[in-house]
Amino acid sequence: MLGTGLLFYTKGLFIMASDNIKGMKNHTKYEVGYFMPPVPSYDWVKKDHMDRPPVWCSVDLRDGNQALIVPMSLEEKLEFFEYLCQLGFKEIEVGFPAASETEYEFLRTLIEKNLIPDDVTIQVLTQSREHIIDKTFKSLEGVKNAIVHLYNSTSVAQREQVFRKSKDEIKKIATDGAELVRKYADSFPGDTHFTFEYSPESFTGTEVDYALEVCNAVIDIWQPCPERKTIINLPATVEMSMPHVYASQVEYMSKNLHCRENVIVSLHPHNDRGTAVADCELGMLAGGDRVEGTLFGNGERTGNADILTVAMNLFSHGVDPQLDFSDMPKVVEMYEKFTDLKVSPRQPYGGSLVFAAFSGSHQDAIAKGMHHIETNHPDKWSCPYLLIDPHDVGREYEADVIRINSQSGKGGVAYVLETNYGYDIPKKMREEIGYLMKHISDEAHKELSPAEIHRIFQQQYVNRKDKISIEDATFSRGENDIMKVSIEATIYGEHLSLKGEGNGRLDAVTTALRSSHYSLEYDFVTYHEHALESESNSRAASYVAISKDGETFWGVGIHNDIIYASINALISAINRAF
Repeated sequence: MLGTGLLFYTKGLFIMASDNIKGMKNHTKYEVGYFMPPVPSYDWVKKDHMDRPPVWCSVDLRDGNQALIVPMSLEEKLEFFEYLCQLGFKEIEVGFPAASETEYEFLRTLIEKNLIPDDVTIQVLTQSREHIIDKTFKSLEGVKNAIVHLYNSTSVAQREQVFRKSKDEIKKIATDGAELVRKYADSFPGDTHFTFEYSPESFTGTEVDYALEVCNAVIDIWQPCPERKTIINLPATVEMSMPHVYASQVEYMSKNLHCRENVIVSLHPHNDRGTAVADCELGMLAGGDRVEGTLFGNGERTGNADILTVAMNLFSHGVDPQLDFSDMPKVVEMYEKFTDLKVSPRQPYGGSLVFAAFSGSHQDAIAKGMHHIETNHPDKWSCPYLLIDPHDVGREYEADVIRINSQSGKGGVAYVLETNYGYDIPKKMREEIGYLMKHISDEAHKELSPAEIHRIFQQQYVNRKDKISIEDATFSRGENDIMKVSIEATIYGEHLSLKGEGNGRLDAVTTALRSSHYSLEYDFVTYHEHALESESNSRAASYVAISKDGETFWGVGIHNDIIYASINALISAINRAF
């Protein structure tokens, strides 16, 4: 009997993987730490995509900033705030003003210098303690619109290990804070419009029915109405489950919250299990109205949900995310400037390589897809291997899509030469050029830039005169439409005046060259030409292939005159052959 494991052969012996290969130790010390809703909550499964954007709240300046090795300076935070406004964020969490003088000063600067647009609401975080709530409201004096975000931890681990309090005691922290927030808002000077937000922090480690109990107790105190809705934020403070579990938790909460029509269900996933974006998307299907996150997922530990990815995923399904990421290189630049973090080259939508195709088959498919789009002008985007049009996020096909290395194919090189430099490489020539570039890239162990590809192409194929050149050619018509030519040529350093005739110009030039005392025997294979640029006075590009000893050699000629372009192409091919 062989048993049930995988069978391997090594050193003359058959062994079972199950008998000899061990996994990680200590896995038995772990178990699921989340709680399923008390009743099945899977209506969200019936939906296959999001059809509207959520309300976006950037927490880059709070959650993101507190996770940085070196937090942002006041000047950096002010500039970052302005940029977040430019991107279209209407709600921005600016910090925990009662926690430090730096954050207090930041908020006061925004207000006193009138740096908050009228359509932007700032959000401040506060614990359920009166002196903290008091300072929080003082920091908001003079602001037009503000979200006061109250939180306290409700999870089993926090209750038992940190606070050592009962469920009722934890709920009282929440309700006491809610009472204080309402009291301070009701007595607040001026005409500031307040929105209240409550988070059962560590929601994902909290019994769902208990989290509902706490949230409803807070809602009952705040009494939301259409003019002043309440935000109930459900943070995956620590991501503890698969995304569908979070969605089911959100759905249960959404269906059972008091005053649901006046409650905004907000999502705040972290990325401990690597699925924060999925948490947002499934959570929105499950009833979420709002998403708190950061650009590129910056945040504590493994980070927050990446708002940019969630937004662009909506965009890819034809939904306006109501955030402007049309200049993605700029977004990357600004993010790296403010955070001193690098965006991964594989980061969805924003990474430097997300549109790049090195594989030959991928390059060929993309090039054909692009030609299809250019020719047929379809209403909807569809191109192999490209989820969205790179132009829509400020990326360029020439530099970002078709990338050439040792894995690239013939179509990729041809595409680079066409899109960057106007060459329409004949199909039969593409394979030769492709192999040449692959070899050079492999030898150098590096990617070839478009400029390098162009330089190599010119050196190898274009207007070559290193061994044989023609300085002048005069054509005339003879009897029976025979083409005659007189040429001035230099062959291996010797200047010669030669004459020839043939069925066409290139045939006549060939006859003339063969009349020299040098052995220049070859067969003409094919000829192709086109205008190199679109202007009326554009240069011509000619491509000639000749055969010598059963091997094909290509040459390219460039000239303002198509006749001389074709001669240059022939001579280039001859120089490559001899």
